[in-house]
Amino acid sequence: MITKSEKPPVSERELVEKLAEAHSAIGKELGKVIVGQEEAVEQLLIALLSGGHCLITGAPGLAKTLLVRTLAQVFHLSFHRIQFTPDLMPSDITGTEILEDRSDGKRELVFSKGPIFANIVLADEINRTPPKTQAALLEAMQEHQVTVAGQTMPLEEPFFVLATQNPIEMEGTYPLPEAQLDRFMFNIVVKYLSEDEEVTVVAKTTGGSNESVQPLYSGEDLIQCHEIVRQVPVAEEVVRYAVRLAAASRPGQEGAPDFINEWVNWGAGTRAGQFLVLGAKTRALLEGNTHVTFDDIRSLAQPVLRHRILINYRAEAENVTVDQIIERLIEAVPEKA
Repeated sequence: MITKSEKPPVSERELVEKLAEAHSAIGKELGKVIVGQEEAVEQLLIALLSGGHCLITGAPGLAKTLLVRTLAQVFHLSFHRIQFTPDLMPSDITGTEILEDRSDGKRELVFSKGPIFANIVLADEINRTPPKTQAALLEAMQEHQVTVAGQTMPLEEPFFVLATQNPIEMEGTYPLPEAQLDRFMFNIVVKYLSEDEEVTVVAKTTGGSNESVQPLYSGEDLIQCHEIVRQVPVAEEVVRYAVRLAAASRPGQEGAPDFINEWVNWGAGTRAGQFLVLGAKTRALLEGNTHVTFDDIRSLAQPVLRHRILINYRAEAENVTVDQIIERLIEAVPEKA
């Protein structure tokens, strides 16, 4: 996908064209298994190419796990799925030390790696486990390392945590703390399929054979993508727009719209602006552009902001959703101050 270091250097335009071609190839390969969900697929791909973690919210049976596993296959990445339950312990995620017999008859403590040691970790129903276990992911997500028994071990790159949540059943769940929510680049909502798409899924999954997904790229390609994305130029006015959009979600702040002060308890922090710009850079490349536009920022406002805005009881009483508030924010914040 991207030229290796021993090959002659290529121009910025050629790199953009290669990424645009990769976008098309990945979409075609995913289409063998995933039906519909174009918006969710696009946002998940942007997060992976940007190097960000994702929270995936959707009802059961909407192929959230299948989507993540298929992306791992396309990029030829190691994949582990962790089913989060109330009795899951931190050591079940990070690993633990076990006693092993040596050839000389003595015993020694040996670290047995947990499922966190993979390129893509699917934390299935992450809100079903207590905060102590949820916190085991914090260091891994932020520092790309884990500390066990005083020993710090780096995780293999690239490393992504993709966590799912079921928005329907709230009993017996432990809402993620804001500090951990903020470490997810996107909160992607997987919606129900249309009737035609659902017919296609049922027909494909009840037939005799399924198409297999071919690995197209490698983890090294993905790491190179991360480096290229960060080199995309962004005009200062576009960065300022992203910052103002995030800042406008904070109640009580100068310039906050009235509906924010009325419906919001807590707004987005600095990471929101960072992820808006980083995601917009990736989106621009996938669209074949060499610069970021205001539309790139607006298109990612929902997945970046929806888990960073905490609405109050008044909004809930008036049936106002976070997505509706973000839509109004986009309308209220001008491109240029």
